[in-house]
Amino acid sequence: MRKTCLNAVYELAQKDERIFFIGSDLSFETLKEFKENIPERFFMEGVSEANLVGIGCGLAIEGKIVYVNTIATFLSRRCFEQVVLDACLHKANIRLIANGGGLVYAPLGPTHLAIDDIAIMRSIPNMTVIAVADADEMRRLMPQTVDYPGPIYIRMAKGYDPIVTSDDNSFEIGKAIVAREGEDAVVITTGITLGIAQKAAELLSAEGIETTILHNHTIKPLDTETILNYCERIPIIVVIEEHSTIGGLGSAVAEIVAEANFEAPKNFKRIGIPDVFPDIYGSQNDQLKHYGITEENLVASIKEARGAQIKLGA
Repeated sequence: MRKTCLNAVYELAQKDERIFFIGSDLSFETLKEFKENIPERFFMEGVSEANLVGIGCGLAIEGKIVYVNTIATFLSRRCFEQVVLDACLHKANIRLIANGGGLVYAPLGPTHLAIDDIAIMRSIPNMTVIAVADADEMRRLMPQTVDYPGPIYIRMAKGYDPIVTSDDNSFEIGKAIVAREGEDAVVITTGITLGIAQKAAELLSAEGIETTILHNHTIKPLDTETILNYCERIPIIVVIEEHSTIGGLGSAVAEIVAEANFEAPKNFKRIGIPDVFPDIYGSQNDQLKHYGITEENLVASIKEARGAQIKLGA
C-alpha cells in the first residue's frame, strides 16, 4: 500500500509541476527516482516533523500541492498544532501520508500505535480523513487527491495486505462503497477491516444470515446518506475498525444514528480497541486477535445480536 501510494506521488509529480514531496527520516531508497529526476521538488527533512508540516503548508499556501510522509503517530500527535493552525485553518492543499495506522507498529509498543489518529484528525475542521482497504484502492484514490480542496489525512496500513477491493466499485472521496447486500445486519468498515467483514459475511451466509457491508474509505466527510439509508431498515448495526472505540468511525456512526431517531430500535455495537494503551507486544495480527478485531468476533457479535432480537420478538 505504501509503495503504491508513494509511487503514485512520483507519477503524478511527473505530470504536474505543482506537486512536491517532503519526507521525514525515511529510508534512502524512498522515492529514489523522484529525488534523482525532480530534485527541486523533493525534500527529506529528518526528525523534525512539526517543521515538516510547516514547510509543507507554506508551499501549499503558495499554490503548490504537497505530499508529506512520516509515521502516523508523529503526524497526528506531535504535529497537532501545526496541522490545526497551518494546514486546516488555512485550508492548505497538503496531503498527510501516515505510515502505520492502527496496530501496524505492534512490535514497537504503545508509543508507535496510531490508535487515536482518526479521532484526532476528524475533530479538526476542514480535514478530510481517508483509510483505504488495500493497494488497489490506494491506486484509485491518489489521482483524486491532486485537486481535492483542503488538507487530507491518508492513513496507511502495513503493506502487502490482501487485495479485497475491485475496480467494479467506483471510487469517490466521501462516498461509501456497498461491498455486499443483506437484510439481517449491516457491518460498517474502514481500512483493512473490510477484509475481516468479508470473511465474516461468508461465514454468516453459510448459516443463513445475510449482511450488508458498507466500506467507508472516507471517514470524514462521512457518507451519512448511504449509512442512514441502510441503518434505517436493518436492525443490527456493527462498526468494526482498527482504532480506539472512542472517537473513530464507530463514534461517527453512533452520532448520526443517535440523531436519526429511527422509529424501530437498533442493536448497535462497536468493535475496536478499548480505552487502553495496548500493553502487549507481538505482531499486528496478535493485537487484532487480542482486541477481538477478527471475523470470529464479528460473527459472534452479529449472532448474539440476532439471537437477542429473535428473543425480544418472541
